[in-house]
Amino acid sequence: MCQIGWPLKPIYKILGSDIAGRVEAVGRNVKQFQPGDEVFGISDSGAFAEYRCVTEDYLAPKPANISFEEAAAIPVAALPALQGLRDKGQIQSGQKVLINGASGGVGTFAVQIAKSFGAEVTGVCNTRKLDMVRSIGADQVIDYTQEDFTQNEQRYDLILAAGGYRSIFDYKRALSPEGIYVCAGGSFAQYFQAMLLGPLISMMGSKKLGSVMAKPNQKDLVFLIELFEAGKVVPVIDRRYPLSEVPEALRYFGEGPAKGKVVITLEHNNKT
Repeated sequence: MCQIGWPLKPIYKILGSDIAGRVEAVGRNVKQFQPGDEVFGISDSGAFAEYRCVTEDYLAPKPANISFEEAAAIPVAALPALQGLRDKGQIQSGQKVLINGASGGVGTFAVQIAKSFGAEVTGVCNTRKLDMVRSIGADQVIDYTQEDFTQNEQRYDLILAAGGYRSIFDYKRALSPEGIYVCAGGSFAQYFQAMLLGPLISMMGSKKLGSVMAKPNQKDLVFLIELFEAGKVVPVIDRRYPLSEVPEALRYFGEGPAKGKVVITLEHNNKT
């Protein structure tokens, strides 16, 4: 993805990573899929297109009970939520878990995945998105324009940062004595602090702080399928745009008002 103002040419001229659709053709070494199969997964780039070549290891069968649009909203956001909570955060049933940035793509999945593990979940977002975060299962919601969760007396066993920016020391203060903080998104400064300072701070006490960089893999996509088919997690889609309106979709997404995901559709052939 190119950065605005970057003096070099972008590596990828076609953007997009999440994909969902029907298999058109397969290579001779493909064992898991055949033409006509409904799949979803991740492309390294170029997903804003009618056709895309993808390795089979980054695909999984589309959950039967969701649409192509819903499936296309899953991988890039749900994988860091899952891996951040389960693998890096070691989430356990009964824990108090806070999701900062609970109304965004990663955050909406994180709230629901944390609930599926039996956690008590607090979601942090702005005033306009409080009802939506409640509707996906958050036990408590905090309006960051009215309350600073790092300054109250509540302490959390696990904090997943999926948006915004707070100092890593603010997050540390909000953790329980054995708590874990995982940065899965937000500003560059927030992620950089977690990646650079997190391991150093973790060596000086019982609290653990760090970051997660999602690793695309079929095993975790299949794990997510089970959650979606059981109705424990539902993709939150804010808006849908046809392929011809990708620039407008990117503009809307960049302005930051989206609740959940923004999806690009291919109406004429039912692929996303």
